[in-house]
Amino acid sequence: MSVVLPAERLQKALGYIFSEPKLLKQALTHRSYSSTHNERLEFVGDGILNALVARRLYQVFPQFSEGDLSRLRAHFVRQDSLAVIATELQLGDYLSLGEGELKSGGHRRPSILADALEAVLGAIWLDGGFDEAAKVVEQLFATRIAEVNPLDAMKDAKTSLQEWLQARKLALPQYEVLRQIGESPDQIFEVSCTCVELKVATKAEGTSRRAAEQEAAGRLLHQLRLQHPGKKVAKK
Repeated sequence: MSVVLPAERLQKALGYIFSEPKLLKQALTHRSYSSTHNERLEFVGDGILNALVARRLYQVFPQFSEGDLSRLRAHFVRQDSLAVIATELQLGDYLSLGEGELKSGGHRRPSILADALEAVLGAIWLDGGFDEAAKVVEQLFATRIAEVNPLDAMKDAKTSLQEWLQARKLALPQYEVLRQIGESPDQIFEVSCTCVELKVATKAEGTSRRAAEQEAAGRLLHQLRLQHPGKKVAKK
């Protein structure tokens, strides 16, 4: 039976196979591990990601102004949003980190995960070109962008969740800091967001309490919309 290497699993999840695997290796190498690390690839990936997300938003939301599109793009490419995608890809499992970062949980730190995701996208662009990078970004972001409600697009997640609950005469959500890891500026906050009446809760991490609450609220709102697409809800 053939053995599937970790890098192969990641490439399968991305939907892209590198012709130069050393680029992927570099993209997954933190500066704490080696002098040949991923920061230059991160720089490239940041530019590619911004351009591709901007193009997608331009196509999907013709009614939005330049300012609206800029704010929406900022939501999708911000650190905590990218860290969520990186976590879904289990990117932290593939990172090469120095001993200090390993001990402090660097493989789960949103800043490291987001940077690594950008570096991987930069590596894909250098390895396969713009069209290949576009396919990967499309795979990672298309559903997220398609789920955007234009009426809510310019509101933050906590506001949108509050309005959703109030429209159904439900109590406001409860937020709780579950744990706090590390020290500023590399702190990680884990926060829960709970709708008590419906007995639904989500958790999220962020580099600030506010960022974690926003992410947890967004996840809860997404879950509630799937479970209760109409105006009426059945309390559990």
